[in-house]
Amino acid sequence: MDQIQDMIDKLGLNNQITLEEIPQIDLYMDQVIQLFENKFSNSKRNEDEKVLTKTMINNYAKGKLFFPIKNKKYSKEHLILISLIYQLKGVLSINDIKETLFKINEKTSMNQFHLDGFYESYLHVASKNIENFNEDIVAKSIVVKNEIDLLEDPEKEDLQKILMIASLANMSNLYRRAAEKLVDELAIVQKKKEK
Repeated sequence: MDQIQDMIDKLGLNNQITLEEIPQIDLYMDQVIQLFENKFSNSKRNEDEKVLTKTMINNYAKGKLFFPIKNKKYSKEHLILISLIYQLKGVLSINDIKETLFKINEKTSMNQFHLDGFYESYLHVASKNIENFNEDIVAKSIVVKNEIDLLEDPEKEDLQKILMIASLANMSNLYRRAAEKLVDELAIVQKKKEK
């Protein structure tokens, strides 16, 4: 059980850029990258991994994942959207992210939407998700251990890790598929509105 808690602690799950951490002034790209590196550096899998690069930001801009910047500077709203993209990109394709954020981008660029309130709601839900995850992963580890204890094998510890990996990957796929289904539903609604 201690191993599971150690693993959870090392994941850096509570890393989120809060509204208070977002400067009230517009930032240049290098400043945006530095902000994200500082905040998410302990969430990286290894030292070589980059949280955010110029190429990533340029690809997000070219892919229209966020509304156009002005004077080579990124506003508070851009930083919120980039933060959302950072969280979504681990699960969804670039096209799915674009579809997901389309309405928010459209409304924000026309000053018809206050992104701050939406982002606060996201942060609150993410915090609750972490609580649920912590409880769920401990419960899963108990189920996995009980299953492995039924086997007669000298390498039970390795088998326990393998079964836990398979279980977590299975859950991840289920959640990803549910998210993709919701993206598809958003796309259908958007296409109907465009007609």
